[in-house]
Amino acid sequence: MATTTQAPTALDPLDFLALDVLLSDEERAIRDTVRQFIRERVLPDIGDWFEQGILPREVIQELAGLGLFGMHLDGYGLPGASAVAYGLTCLELEAGDAGIRSTVSVQGSLAMFAIWKWGSDEQKERWLPAMHRGEAIGCFGLTEPDAGSDPGTMRTHARRDGSDWVLNGAKMWITNGTISDVAVVWARTDAGEIRGFLVEKGTPGFSAPEIHKKISLRASVTSELVLQDVRIPADAMLPGASTLRGPLSCLNEARYGIVWGAVGAARACFDEALSYARERIVFGKPISAYQLTQQKLAEMALEISRGSLVALHLGRMKDQGTLRPEQVSLGKMGNVRGAMEVCRSARTILGANGVTLEYPVIRHVNNLESVLTYEGTHEVHTLVVGQALTGENAFGRA
Repeated sequence: MATTTQAPTALDPLDFLALDVLLSDEERAIRDTVRQFIRERVLPDIGDWFEQGILPREVIQELAGLGLFGMHLDGYGLPGASAVAYGLTCLELEAGDAGIRSTVSVQGSLAMFAIWKWGSDEQKERWLPAMHRGEAIGCFGLTEPDAGSDPGTMRTHARRDGSDWVLNGAKMWITNGTISDVAVVWARTDAGEIRGFLVEKGTPGFSAPEIHKKISLRASVTSELVLQDVRIPADAMLPGASTLRGPLSCLNEARYGIVWGAVGAARACFDEALSYARERIVFGKPISAYQLTQQKLAEMALEISRGSLVALHLGRMKDQGTLRPEQVSLGKMGNVRGAMEVCRSARTILGANGVTLEYPVIRHVNNLESVLTYEGTHEVHTLVVGQALTGENAFGRA
C-alpha cells in the first residue's frame, strides 16, 4: 500500500523550539499587539531617536494608551495582567529598544509598584490610575553618586520638622527623572529607617536635571535628582516601608522584566544577522553558507532559546507565587550575559555595517552595557546566587 510522506514544516528561526505553543491565546494576543506597535511606531525612527538622544513624549503617551503602564498590577483601575504577559511585553519592547522598555519598566515596576505595594489607600487612589493612563509620569530615586550596589550607605536624609518632612540629598542615573510628575525618593531618617517619599514636580528645592553625553540608552531620559531642603507633608511618606526591604522589593520587580527584555534585544540582533547573512555575498556565495557563520547563528539560536525558557519558567513561577528573588537574580545575570554574547556575535556577522545606526545591532550592544549594570550589577547578582547556594555571605560586610 502506497504511503505519502508529508514534508516537514519549516522551523521558525525566531522560535526554534516552538515555544509559542506554551503560551495562552491571551498571552499571544498581548505580545502580538506590542510587537505590532514596535514594528510600526518605533523601529522606523528609533535609530534617529537614539542618535539625537530623545524619546518623543507622544510615544510615551501611546505606550500608556496600550495599557502597558502597571499592566501587571491589579486594583485601582489597573489591568492585573499575568506576569508572563508582562514579561512578553518587556521582550517585545526591548526588541525595539531597551530605552523603550526601561521607560515602561520604571513607570510600572518601580514607581507604580512602590506606591501599589507600600503606599496608603489615598496615595494609591491619587496616583495609580493617573500613572496607568500616562497622565502622570513617575521615577524611582534610590541610586546615589556614591551608593549604587550598596544602597544601605545612602546619604539622602529625611528629618521631621513639625508635621512635615525635610529632604536633602541627591540621586543619580534616574530613568524618567526630568519628565516625571512624581518621584519616589528613598531616604534615611534620624531613626535609621529607610523611608520612601513622594516628591512632586515643582516642589521648592527639588530639581531633576537631565544627564547628557551618554552613549547607551540614548532613547531614554536619564536624570539626576537634587533635593535641597525639600519640604513635603507627612502624608507624602509611603507608610508601608521602613527598611531596605521596601526599595529592594521594587528592584526585584523591575529586574524580572529585564530577564525577558534581554531576550528581546538578542532576538532583534539575531534576526538582523540571519537576514544579512543570507543576502551578503562573499567569494561567490552568501556568508550564511560558510561554516563559521553557521556556527555563530546556531549558538545565537541556542542562547535565545535557553533565555526564553528561563524567562517563561520564571514567569510561570511568579504567577504561581513561588518565585524567589535569588531565582530572578540568576535569570537576570544569565540572560543579560547571553544577550550580550548574541548581540556582539551579530555585530561580527554584519561587519562594518554592524556599527552604524542603519542597523539595530550596535544600538542594542550599547544599551546592554547599561542593562548589565542597572537593577543590580552582574557581580552583585553573582553573589546573591552564590549566597543562596552556599549559605555564606560574600558581600563586603556581614
